[in-house]
Amino acid sequence: METVNEIKSDTPVEILFVDDEKNVLQSLRRLCIEGNYSVILANSGEEALEILKNNPNIGLIVSDQRMPAMTGSEFLEKAKEMLPDTVRILLTGYADINAVADAINKGGAYRYITKPWNDEELLQIIGDAVRRYSLIKENKRLQEIIKKQNEELKKWNSQLEYFVQEQTLEIQNKNKELEKLNKNLKVNFKNSIHAFSSLIELRDKKTGNHSRNVAEMSTKIARAMNLSAGEVETIAIAALLHDIGKIGIPDVALLLEIDEMDTEARNEYMQHPVRGQAAIDSVEDLREAGVLIRHHHEWHNGMGFPDKLSGEKIPVGARIIAITDFIEREFRKLNADNAIQLVLDKIKKEFGKRFDPQISPFIEAPVREVYSKISLKTGTKMVEMELSVNDIKEGLLLSRDVKSGTGIILLSKGTTLKWKNIQALRRYYQLDPSETGIFVLVPR
Repeated sequence: METVNEIKSDTPVEILFVDDEKNVLQSLRRLCIEGNYSVILANSGEEALEILKNNPNIGLIVSDQRMPAMTGSEFLEKAKEMLPDTVRILLTGYADINAVADAINKGGAYRYITKPWNDEELLQIIGDAVRRYSLIKENKRLQEIIKKQNEELKKWNSQLEYFVQEQTLEIQNKNKELEKLNKNLKVNFKNSIHAFSSLIELRDKKTGNHSRNVAEMSTKIARAMNLSAGEVETIAIAALLHDIGKIGIPDVALLLEIDEMDTEARNEYMQHPVRGQAAIDSVEDLREAGVLIRHHHEWHNGMGFPDKLSGEKIPVGARIIAITDFIEREFRKLNADNAIQLVLDKIKKEFGKRFDPQISPFIEAPVREVYSKISLKTGTKMVEMELSVNDIKEGLLLSRDVKSGTGIILLSKGTTLKWKNIQALRRYYQLDPSETGIFVLVPR
């Protein structure tokens, strides 16, 4: 590709002299002999036109005006149509203003020169005309280069646009794959948390579904308090795992309330929040939940354990779990139709001492919502029926906790079955089959 600086000045410029007098033509040839010109001579306009047909690179035409058959201005007009870029000069021996006007207006003449001419002046005019032609030619050459470069640039832009679109589509597809993978990771993460929770309850069978009820109530309270989605999720995880530190506690201690334990057993029991935090600290995404696990036995008045924190120093998630943990344990001790109200009345006495009074307004609705479905009302015209896992249907109400063959609580009493519950139960029953069916309530 030629660049702007590649101007070929060493090539002779072709000049066509047209005159019906041969001695004039010879004079003009001799005048230009020392210049870098290639001179062509013609005795008439008709001959000159034929020459132009075969010599499209002629850069300058110098034509006499007064010639037989075709005047100079007429010839220049035709020459302009054939070679519009060629520079044209009119030679005239008469002060014919009309001929000059025609040569300029119709023939596009660059200059006109009167006979007899001054050699130095004519050479100067020819030199200027040749430079003008060279500039016109170079300008056209550069325009062609620019045009070609623009076409190439347009082509590259088109290819670049296609490439960008292709890359964008690929990135979008990769993002969709990543979103799917992230979604699967989150689902698996949550399922792992629930699996750990089930293992905790398998270790302490008397708690049966305790962690799930604590998590459900804690989540509802946190949302009622307008905590952020991230805080709610952390609280839910911490609530599911809040008793994970009990795995190392002796079996005998698990059968007792804390005020029934001797000093050694009590000291051992009071370490379980710290052990719970340590157990999950190696998982970075669980560290915030670990802090809540550590402090869920702290009291508002500073009399709790393990760090004797008080008031606002206790993380809000830990304060919520402390309340729901207490409610869940108290509810399990009662076997009365008004158990929910009894528990609510009892916890009211603990606000300001054991629990944060600021959380009090958000307690009752979540507690009633969770335990109203667990406490199956008597007196309704329903009958309990045992069904196989393949016979259960959506909408049936569980009358007992559903446990796997090794004792893991899969669904709690009072749950209304949904399709995802049924699918999960059928999968678990294949992995860890139970000796019993699934107990549900059906109309009498």
